[in-house]
This record gives sequence, C-alpha cells and structure tokens, in this order.
Amino acid sequence: MKLSRTNKILSKMKEQGINQALISDPYSIFYLTGHLEHPGERFYAVLLDENGNHKLFINALFPLEKDLGLEKVVYSDTDNPIETLSTAIPNNSVVGIDKVLPARFLLPLMKFLPESKFVDVSQIVDRVRMIKDEEEKNLMRRASLLNDEACQRVINSISEEKSEKENKHIPKEDMLFNSKDSTAMERILGKNDLFPISYLQIGLNESKSVCRISIRDSRGVVVGYGTGFLVSPHIILTNNHVINSYQTASNSIAEFNYQDDENFMPCTTYNFRLDPEAFFITDEDLDFTLVGVKENSTTQKHLEDFGYLKMSQKQGTILPEEYVSIIQHPKGGPKSITLRENKVSRIKESFIHYLTDTEPGSSGSPVFNDQWTLVALHHAGVPNPEQKDEWIANEGILIFSIVNYLAKKYSSLKENEQTLIKEMVPDIELPKENDTSSDIKDEPLGYNPLFLGKDYEVPLPILSKEMEKDTAKTEDGNYVLDYMHFSIVMKKSRGLAYFTAVNIDGTDEVKIKRTADNWKFDPRISREYQYGEEVYVNNELDRGHLVRRTDPNWGKNAMKANEDTFHFTNSTPQHKNLNQKTWVELEDYIFRNAVLNQFKVSVFTGPVFREDDMIYRQKYQIPAEFWKVVVMVKEDGKISATAYLQTQKNMIENLEFAYGEYKTYQVPIRNIEKLTGLDFGNLSKFDPMANIEATGIVITSPESIKF
Repeated sequence: MKLSRTNKILSKMKEQGINQALISDPYSIFYLTGHLEHPGERFYAVLLDENGNHKLFINALFPLEKDLGLEKVVYSDTDNPIETLSTAIPNNSVVGIDKVLPARFLLPLMKFLPESKFVDVSQIVDRVRMIKDEEEKNLMRRASLLNDEACQRVINSISEEKSEKENKHIPKEDMLFNSKDSTAMERILGKNDLFPISYLQIGLNESKSVCRISIRDSRGVVVGYGTGFLVSPHIILTNNHVINSYQTASNSIAEFNYQDDENFMPCTTYNFRLDPEAFFITDEDLDFTLVGVKENSTTQKHLEDFGYLKMSQKQGTILPEEYVSIIQHPKGGPKSITLRENKVSRIKESFIHYLTDTEPGSSGSPVFNDQWTLVALHHAGVPNPEQKDEWIANEGILIFSIVNYLAKKYSSLKENEQTLIKEMVPDIELPKENDTSSDIKDEPLGYNPLFLGKDYEVPLPILSKEMEKDTAKTEDGNYVLDYMHFSIVMKKSRGLAYFTAVNIDGTDEVKIKRTADNWKFDPRISREYQYGEEVYVNNELDRGHLVRRTDPNWGKNAMKANEDTFHFTNSTPQHKNLNQKTWVELEDYIFRNAVLNQFKVSVFTGPVFREDDMIYRQKYQIPAEFWKVVVMVKEDGKISATAYLQTQKNMIENLEFAYGEYKTYQVPIRNIEKLTGLDFGNLSKFDPMANIEATGIVITSPESIKF
C-alpha cells in the first residue's frame, strides 16, 4: 500500500470519528495500492481499519500474486463476501462507505451490522486525491512533456506557405514521427516482445531462491548435480530423480548464489545441508521431492535471505502458445535463464510441454510465466517417437498437481508436517473426508460370510473376551470396520489390525491401474488407534497392504474397493524385501489361481503380535511375522482351508527367527490360532495339514502347497 496516501485518509477518518472505511471505487483502490482491477458485478473493495488491519476483498477469478502490503481475502462465487466482510468490522462501529458501493452490497452489510453507523466517506477520499503527492506530480510532468513534444512535432510538420487543405494531406506518419528519430515509435514485428525493464529485475529477485543441488554419496563424493528452489523458508522443491530417498537427501547439499556477477566472475556461494528429518515427501509418478534444509551457522547468509517461490493450487496460470522462462543450473554450472524460443506447446493433465533449452543438471528447475508466477517444475525432455536420440520438447510438472497431491496426503501427515505444508501453500484446499459408510445403496459393505455359497459359510474369526476389550470401536460400539468387499478389526493398543477378511471373486475381476497412493485415516475410529505416515517415512518399511490392493477389485464397485484399500487400517509395517518379494509371491499365486480357475476365495490376513516385538522410534512396535488363511471351494465341491506364515525377523534388528530366513511356511490353522488367539471355528476340519504333526512345511513353489 501507498502508506502516505493511506495515512492521510486515516487521519481525516479519525477527525470525523470513523472507525473503518470501505473503498470500492477501482480507481481509488489503485490510488491506495497501485493495483487496478475491473471486477464487473463482483464485490471488490479495500477495508481501511483505524488499527491498521487493512484488507483487500477480491474474487478468486482475479488472481493477484503481487504482495500489496495488506491482507488479501479471496472468495469464490459460491461464498458470501459480505458475510465475511462483516466479521472484520465490530458491530458498533462508524463505517465509512464510498459513493461507488452498490446497494446490493451495502444493504446486506447493514443487516449483518445492525448496531453500526454508516456514513459517506467519499468526500474524505476525494479531497485527499485532489492534493497530488510527488509521485503523481512527476507522472503529470512526464505526461505534460510528452504532450508538449507531440504538439511541437505537429507544429513543425505544418508549413505556413501551404494552405489548410494542403497541410491536411500530409501523411500521418510524417506528421508526428521521423523513422530515423530514436524517440519515434518503433514497429512491432510479429509478437510484441517489449517488456518493462522491471521484468528483468523481478526475474533476478526470483532467481535468488534457486540453488544447485550437489548430489553426494555416503562418503561425501559428488555423483551428480540438479537444480532446486525454496518454496518456503526451509523447504526445497526438486525432482524425485534428483533426490529420490531419505539417504540421498541426508548426504546432499544445496548451493545458493552459485552464479557469475556482471563481470563474469564467480559470486560467493552459500552451502546448506538438506534436512529430510524435518520434512521429506517424494513421489515418483509426479517426479517431485520436497525436502527440508538446515541453517548453516558458518555462513553470513540465512535461508530467509534468499526468499522463496510461492506454490499455488490454481489452474490456468499458463496456457498453450504462451511463453515460459526457466532458471536453472545446466550441467551443474552457474545459474542460467532461458528467455528465447520458450513457447508452451502442450498442456495435458499434470504436465506441460515447452520449446525451451535445458541440459542435464536443469532437472528440478522452476518454470515461470511472463508474470514471474511459478507454474511448473521442470523434469525431463520429451523424445521424438520417430527419431532416436532426438528431442521435440521439454516437460514440466504443473505446480497445482503437486499441491493437489499434498492436499490428498495432508490428513495422513504428522502435525508438524501439516504446519509446513500450510506454510508453503497457506490457502491449500483440502479434500473432504471420505464417507466410508459409502453412498452405494445396492451393495452392502464388508466381508460376506456366505460369499462361497449358502452351504459354505465362513464367518469372521472370533476374538477372545480379552482381545475384544482391546478393539478400536466406532461411535455405535461396533469393532468390525466394513469396506467394499472386505472388513477389518483393529487392535487399538498396537494401532494395527488384528485381522483383515476379504472376498475375492475370480469370475468378475476388474483391472485398475495403480496411480499415486493416497493413504488416509479411517474417521470412524480415533487416529491414535491407527499407525500413520510417521511410521513409514525415511526408512525401508513399506505400507504393506493386508488386504492386497487388487483382491477386492471386482464387480461394479471395484473402483470404490480399490480406494478403500488405501486406509491406514489396512496397512502394516513390512520390510520392503518382504512386501515386494517373498510375501507378494504368495499373494500373487492366490489371486492368480482365483482368476485363472474362476474361483471365489475368502482370505484372512494379519500380523502376529508378541510382547517382545521390536519398539521403533520409541513408540511403535513392529510385528515380526505375518499370517494368512485362505478358504476356497475346490472343483470337487469340498472346502479347502490353508494357512501360511512368513517372517521379517531377519530383516529387522534385535529379534530371533521364528521359522527361518526368507521362507514362506504352510502351517496348520491351529498353529495360527495359537499364535494369534483367534478362533477360526471349524476351518481346521478342512485343513489338509490338520493331522500333520509338524510346525510347517517350506513353500518353495506353488506345487508345494497342500490343498
């Protein structure tokens, strides 16, 4: 805001006992802020407050990235801006209203503030505007000089010896301007590439937040370079393929001011270590990583000295045929910028293509529009499908897609991580909590005991009375959490499932491609009874699906079932070598067998809870073993119930082996009952290992399984 002008109005308001003034004339707002907007029929106003809490009310259709020195209150067409405005004005104030404010806004405001007094403030604003300050005087002087120059050129072009008729036919371009005159208006050749000189200064200011990332191994040896940039005072955004893991981040360094000065001499560089412990989120599909940065007490600069680029959830900040600029460290060299041949060629979903020069080391660079708004994260070249080793464009990830990813993930993050995201994107719009009760009316939720047929009832395992006391219950006292085609019972003291139960229909499989995972808490039970994201960050632990993602994906509600598997109630900490290798092989076989043989299968899965399970991060106990019970009807019409056990004890510290290393065991169901305390009813009757006096047999191949 232009404080001298604002203070003059506030001083006059005080003299007249006016507490707030609502300025809605766009030109008066321009006078006070330097920003001109034509809002049409939408509400647009500045609220001047006697205590200095000034606010600008503006519709979201008019994006305003520039900081005007006052609070911006952005509303959409579905909001009631007058109601929001009324909350900023005490209900016993004297409110000044200018002569431009329409009655359709004033009358509702008066209803919201029945005890307030409304007076005309236009006279104050108009009289202050009448007295010009030095800035206005200089602009008027400049305009006058230009007018005088133009008039003089007209005078000089008229000949006293020629008649009025003859002077009238003088060509217009010769009347005012000489093509050899340096002050003459130049011709625009094609696209107008003229920008105010301030464009370069703004770009220089934005570039301060861009750094070179020195990628190092555990010994500190540099193995590559990338580019990154601050998106908050202590968080850097770069590519996943630049920083793809907690370990890589821990070893790597952000180098700010790595550039040449106007004499082409190296500037002083300021180094800061990355800090994944403070914040670390990465996604391979969108190819981005957000990672914390540590302050460096040995440097003369603080991170805040470099500023940061603002991330936005808004779409439409860049369009095809517009132009972009990229600030980068090509080949790990000094900071550079692209300013030519940078047209946007294509925008599709989360990605943008542009004809802009980049080189290895440019990965992780910010992509700007002509207003220096951050629009994308550069990450790769686009190959020519018809010509090997030829590139047809460069590609960036749109910033709003990254913000949307964060919004979906927000509820699963720790409180300090949520705070940091709010710092990055203060106006982030979070998705509403999913209603897990589902709006699907024609198919009941949950595991179906009669799924295999009315003559083959397979009920849920029974918990002991002691175990029941330790279940996480919903508000109505139910401890069975039903999802589409599966159910879960949670052990509240461990934050993990006692067991899951899923129906798999091999006759009606629906293939659903896996996209970016969106893990979420189940709002029906307390979060303290659900292990969340904090267990899985910065380590080798996977969010192991107990109900495998593809298992319930059948029938017309397959998509809903797929989404439901991404609840933290359905996850358990599994070492990646177990989850991605040995355990998945068993799951693959069961699922493949069901599909190929057109079987219906019911599967129960869970961890083995032991008192001596390893305590992780001083809070979380990690199960060492996992079990699975599979029930199906064979071709001869008889039930087969088989049980399996696998261990990850060899993969986590300080624990003994239960059955051995890297092996899956088929075991009697009664063994699972002893280990878990669950009662599987009469399933042992259908267990081919029921009468085998052995702890188990090693499953070396599918053929080893006894049905």
